[in-house]
Amino acid sequence: MDVNLKVKANLRIRAFYLFFVIGSIQIGVGVMGSPMYVFREARQDSWISIIIAYIFILFVLFVMLRILRQYDNADIFGIQVDLFGKWLGMALGTFYIIYFFVTLLTVLVTYIEVIQIFIFPEISSLVLGVLLLSLVIYSVLGGIRVIIGVVFLFFFLAHWLLLLLYEPARNIELDHFRPVLNASVMELLKGSRETVFTFAGFEILFIIYPFIQNKKQAGRPVYWGTTWAAAIVFINTVISIGYFSPQRMEEMEWSVLSLFKIVKFPFIERFDYIVVAEWMMVTLPNMILLMWVITYGLKRMYKVPQKITLYVSAGILFVLCGFVTYHYWIMNLTDALSNIAFWVVYIYPLILLPLVILKKKLRKRKKGSDQK
Repeated sequence: MDVNLKVKANLRIRAFYLFFVIGSIQIGVGVMGSPMYVFREARQDSWISIIIAYIFILFVLFVMLRILRQYDNADIFGIQVDLFGKWLGMALGTFYIIYFFVTLLTVLVTYIEVIQIFIFPEISSLVLGVLLLSLVIYSVLGGIRVIIGVVFLFFFLAHWLLLLLYEPARNIELDHFRPVLNASVMELLKGSRETVFTFAGFEILFIIYPFIQNKKQAGRPVYWGTTWAAAIVFINTVISIGYFSPQRMEEMEWSVLSLFKIVKFPFIERFDYIVVAEWMMVTLPNMILLMWVITYGLKRMYKVPQKITLYVSAGILFVLCGFVTYHYWIMNLTDALSNIAFWVVYIYPLILLPLVILKKKLRKRKKGSDQK
């Protein structure tokens, strides 16, 4: 497997679209329930935990870009082979693909559970699974440029929902945020730790980077994309804490969705139904991007055609979403994925960077000695 990729011109995308890729993949099913988990650790200072998490993510993204810029046109699969050799590099790449597969499964079953809780309690998970996976398959078959187009379009189709939070935002109680800085440093850090699953997804930069045309301009849209996602989570958390009492916040698993129950229109009795359905515009780009990463990674490492891995992966997901139906199973899956994501997404790049820099220096030294 070559370390650097040769990407055809018709498959390249502009760095500008990284804003929508990063901003979309970080806003998914995790946003709907994250305020409760952060609040349990940091209480009324949860907003500070969000800011801490955001600053650390900016640092990790900076590290990821530094790693990628040490190579001409490499992704994480090629970088790991270059650093650790073929067999260990391929094993780590396979682990990455399994991680993305489990992430996709978690997003799928969580959104299915939300639909069953809020709209259709009796509908089969398999029915919802086949409907969602059909849309994912159709989009991934179009290729990377079609996928980016879907992400771009759905970004605007989904984010108008923020305007509907005006009513609960207008009725927040400032007393719910007092006293400020009451949480200890450890509690604030634990609160930030609870955002791992919510903010995960930006690691896709390691895979999509070789497809960027103007790589020198990639930094700004990446940083602004994660800033947008952090702002969404921050706003939702602040409104949830300000509107709901502390007792309700500790028990309200889908606090963000519950905020939309407050929104009233004369012609719609339950607007939260519309929101859950509209949330597909948020969730679907996540699933499409994750499925593309899985199929691309298997093609990159094992030369398996993407169509084959697409249908096989979708089939396995369809079967699994029929089994992972109980709430505590989904919660255990989410907790396990969050623990893995902490190391894969937030810590692993910090380990890779010094290794990549050392490898580059050794390569230059060897090249210089050969010339002598």
